[in-house]
Amino acid sequence: MTALESIVLITALAGVTSVLIAASCSVTLLSRMINNMVSLSVGILLATALLHSLPEAFSFQGAKPQLLFATLLAGLLGFFLLEKIALLRHDHHHEGDGHHHHHGHDAENAGRSGWMILVGDGIHNFVDGILIAAAFMADYQVGIFTAIAIIAHEIPQEIGDFIVLLNAGFSRTRALLYNLICGLSAVVGGVLAYFFLEKAHAAMPYLLVIASSSFIYIAVSDLIPQMHRRPHWVESLRQTLLIACGVGFVILLSLLH
Repeated sequence: MTALESIVLITALAGVTSVLIAASCSVTLLSRMINNMVSLSVGILLATALLHSLPEAFSFQGAKPQLLFATLLAGLLGFFLLEKIALLRHDHHHEGDGHHHHHGHDAENAGRSGWMILVGDGIHNFVDGILIAAAFMADYQVGIFTAIAIIAHEIPQEIGDFIVLLNAGFSRTRALLYNLICGLSAVVGGVLAYFFLEKAHAAMPYLLVIASSSFIYIAVSDLIPQMHRRPHWVESLRQTLLIACGVGFVILLSLLH
């Protein structure tokens, strides 16, 4: 097996395995309580962005903090504009507001957060593919261990993504299919890194920041406002505890690898 074939195989396994594990956990344990699990997803997405991806981006040698922060700002504004375009396109309003809409209108509008999380997830997996390929080209064994580590840290994020997709009105089958497609973007990253490693490596911190901006934007603009619609103090306590569990889950798996 050539080096390129090995990179394709390893990145495909890394991208698909974490998605399948996360989907299994989400379907069997979490989707029955989707409203509560939105809170868990907020903790996972924010912790992934702020405690994992952004620190990793800022640790790259030669990456300028001012430019990374500018990229983060551009990413947040970009996702705001994408959502605004979706709202204008679908003439956003709520069922029961006096307008007549076809069945599923609200699910279509809610689905915009699902599409945005898929964009961020695809970029994040693309970067993971670059990391695996770079490690593999340095040493075969290092590449294997890097893939295992990436699978471990991707699981909580993929659980968060899957919950967002279910909450946005995606069926379980569609959510799994689109997550698998995003997972395979790791293969694209790995192949491009094989041919253009130096250029791919230079772009990685900025790609990580853009992916992080999607996780932050969705958590803050779409998921947290949903949680505020249930303001009872018992519900608020439950939401806070679930956010803390999501953050703790990310921290735990980060410490394990």
